[in-house]
Amino acid sequence: MNIFDKNTAVMIDDAQLLADEAKYSSFGDTVHYVDPPKIFRTCNGSYMYDTEGTPFLDLQMWYSAVNFGYANQRLNNVLKNQIDLLPQVASQYLHQTRIELAKTIALDAKKKFGLDGRVHFNVGGAQAIEDSLKLVRNFKNGKSLMFAFEGGYHGRTLGASSITSSYRYRRRFGHFGERAMFLPFPYPFRRPKGMTAEEYSENCVNQFARLFETEYNGVWDPKTNQCEYAAFYVEPIQGTGGYVVPPMGFFKGLKKVLDQYGILMVVDEIQMGFWRTGKLWSIEHFGVTPDVVVFGKALTNGLNPLSGLWAREEMINPTIFPPGSTHSTFNSNPLGTSLGLEVIKMGYELDYETTVPKKGAHFLEGLRDLQKKHKEIGDVDGLGLALRAEICTEDGFTPNKALLDRMVDIGLAGDLEHNGKKIGLVLDVGGWYKNVITFAPSLDITHEEIDLAIALLDQLLTKAKRTA
Repeated sequence: MNIFDKNTAVMIDDAQLLADEAKYSSFGDTVHYVDPPKIFRTCNGSYMYDTEGTPFLDLQMWYSAVNFGYANQRLNNVLKNQIDLLPQVASQYLHQTRIELAKTIALDAKKKFGLDGRVHFNVGGAQAIEDSLKLVRNFKNGKSLMFAFEGGYHGRTLGASSITSSYRYRRRFGHFGERAMFLPFPYPFRRPKGMTAEEYSENCVNQFARLFETEYNGVWDPKTNQCEYAAFYVEPIQGTGGYVVPPMGFFKGLKKVLDQYGILMVVDEIQMGFWRTGKLWSIEHFGVTPDVVVFGKALTNGLNPLSGLWAREEMINPTIFPPGSTHSTFNSNPLGTSLGLEVIKMGYELDYETTVPKKGAHFLEGLRDLQKKHKEIGDVDGLGLALRAEICTEDGFTPNKALLDRMVDIGLAGDLEHNGKKIGLVLDVGGWYKNVITFAPSLDITHEEIDLAIALLDQLLTKAKRTA
């Protein structure tokens, strides 16, 4: 395959690019999973291609930003058409797809949650989280403390870092006086011995509810019926935390406590939104109504930065949250909003609510078959096409980061085999112990590609164990 047959800029070889990157690029804005870093040249469908034209089956799709496949022609054409129509306009002015997209998301939320609301745009997931923090603080009369989950991830801007549980994202950047209070998230595979997953889930809710028993439990003033904390930030399925799926009753129990004490539920759908789990929003699986939904990533299939949030009317109407409350030069840009509108139309037209669960079940079945063959796979689970495989030692429980690191290296080396030809595999690493493969394949992945993924994972794990 000749991947350089188009009229493109002069190709610089990999060695020179890596030398230039080492000298001129900040390393602070990226993470290199392998050494030397991998360079890709083009992409299509579920595949990326390196300089030699070797295909790499991508099972993480840019951290779930490219849900609808690389070089999706329907979405690419929308982008090309918008470039010729109205490629850019200052965010102080209006344009059609901005209004249409806000209306589409708001009406969808009204249908699902029964609430009137409005949509507010920005350009990246962390920026939308920042906007939500402003929205919440404003609505809660300046209260700035939040609840969040152990294992949760909401971004690396200063505000988002304060509600992300990993200290390593805060360590070098001063004191975070408004750091969230982090509560246990029900992690079924690593639950306490003697408890069912459901009992563990109930126990986590009870631990949270205990904070409100008396004023001496630390967050509640029973004399004024006020909580010191404004909102609880949740990922319905933990993303960077390892695609941990809680028991289905968990959020109902949590929401009952939140509603009792007047605490907002802010749902982070940045990674799990746009049919990753088989629903537009992953929170739909759990039967609760959020106060705020934050979204990003796959809204534009990764083609142009756009993010945003939906919030119920009483929080975001122009009287309480007036013009200028937040601002970004590039928010609601027409390239992004035209793509976002098409993504939502396409998702419903192609019935991802039906196809994604079927493909996810097929993939999960393959992972379970693989688990029977390799005792190092301690746990497999998933919802839709958000899937996980936890890599362990031979006891099937002790985290084995080293083995997964070798798997990532081998996959990106492009030396696996399929039909007598070289092929690579792109994996993402997550989890509390960095020992979880978090699978986020294209929602358009075929059943044949799923079977290929399982076969390549078998090869990969076998090779990685040999080099241990």
